[in-house]
Amino acid sequence: MPAPSRPHAAPVPLPRLRSARPHKPGFIRRGLDRQDPAIRHAARRVLTLVCLLPMLLILGREAPRLAQSPLVLGYGFTVLIGTIAMLYIAYSRYDDPSERLLRRRPRAKDLAAFPPLPTVPRVSFLLAVKDEEECIEDCVRSMAGSDYPDLQVVVVDDLSEDGTRDVLRRLEAELGITVIYLEKNVGKKHALVRACEVADGDVIAFTDSDCILAPDALARCVRALTTHPELGAVSGHARALNAADTFFTKAQDVWYEGQFRVAKAAESTFGSVTCVSGPLAVFRRDAIYNYLPAWAGDRFLGAPFRFATDRQLTGYVLGQRWRGKALKRRYADSPFVTAQDYPERAWRIGYVQSAKVWTNVPARFKPFMKQQIRWKKSFIRNLFFTGSFMWRRGPGPAALYYGHALWVVAAPVMAFRHLLWAPLHGAAFLTLLYLCGVILKGCVWGLAFKIDNPGDGRWRYRPLMSLLSALVLAWLLPYSFATIRRGVWARGAN
Repeated sequence: MPAPSRPHAAPVPLPRLRSARPHKPGFIRRGLDRQDPAIRHAARRVLTLVCLLPMLLILGREAPRLAQSPLVLGYGFTVLIGTIAMLYIAYSRYDDPSERLLRRRPRAKDLAAFPPLPTVPRVSFLLAVKDEEECIEDCVRSMAGSDYPDLQVVVVDDLSEDGTRDVLRRLEAELGITVIYLEKNVGKKHALVRACEVADGDVIAFTDSDCILAPDALARCVRALTTHPELGAVSGHARALNAADTFFTKAQDVWYEGQFRVAKAAESTFGSVTCVSGPLAVFRRDAIYNYLPAWAGDRFLGAPFRFATDRQLTGYVLGQRWRGKALKRRYADSPFVTAQDYPERAWRIGYVQSAKVWTNVPARFKPFMKQQIRWKKSFIRNLFFTGSFMWRRGPGPAALYYGHALWVVAAPVMAFRHLLWAPLHGAAFLTLLYLCGVILKGCVWGLAFKIDNPGDGRWRYRPLMSLLSALVLAWLLPYSFATIRRGVWARGAN
């Protein structure tokens, strides 16, 4: 029986970001796209090495001094080597799985273990919302306005106390979406699991309540899944919707671009993206369905853990081959487990650069800090789960994951050593060297942004974001750990 047609949703205008406007690829990109895949990838490697040559020369010039002062130079060398490696992987090896068949795939006999999706799978697009009267209409309209033919949109209102429910009732009647009105606040994860109870799609997609999606974003993610049956999930590409508002929003916009275009692209080349981010997270049903009760009931240090909504669900896809049976046994009586027991598979997870979504980011310092603390808590909790098996996924994914974890854990130690201990002990030059290294790294990431977004002058905010990270955000990790059992679901970019 064909799916009932949905009323046409009024198109939502895309945000006025210079870098978000469609632009014609440069002559180098057009030339590479016309080449045989082997030639194209070889040329990309060469071009990437040429662009990274200045940093390689700096490493080569300073390498003899490393043996003389390992404590002074060791941290900077390690960070610079890690940055070079990540940029090289991201720019020389990444391919968008919605546009090309990936080169690195499981062997034919292993690929047969992944059942293909239907040519046009049914998609359930889910959203949980609480007190988002100002932005919820644009978000829901962009969901319902997706250029995808077989779409079910389900919104759960988690007991909003403003005018959100009135907006949703109007949209429900106009757009033909499904809205679930909860009479008790249950939190974001439990609200989304309620949506999953009525979701009937082969693919389950999520977004956040302050996001706007490009019309083709969802279709591109689904195309990546149907073309590559080994992908259990993919992440879209997020930028700041309110990028022009303040210094913080401009800096975050550039930071988002790097985290997706570089960090997720590098992880994607190994099929091991460690966080399918909330603005656009698209999963195969059989990759997550059995683990939804474990996700909603997640506990850490003896208390319910309400953060890590995207990181933890991603971890269940990455690690179900080793942790899946135990998770399902723990919730053996749940309808999500008894309805259909899906086999534990060695899923891969990708990133779709062309699937654009924009999200409101904090515009002021206090909300920005609250967001960063939430993210640090999510990182800590996920480290104890995903960190327990990531080494099994191979040397490449392990190096990226544990290298990043080590950098985050070492950041407050290095900040204390360079910003407090060094000047108090007459080593102010060490402080200056540390800050110069931070700015250099930020400039490198800023130039990467400039290459991907020609004509966008926001690249200059990336070194400032690096300084903010070193001077302020590094100290949040110990505080986040100390307060990790404290947590409420609250959003807002103001």
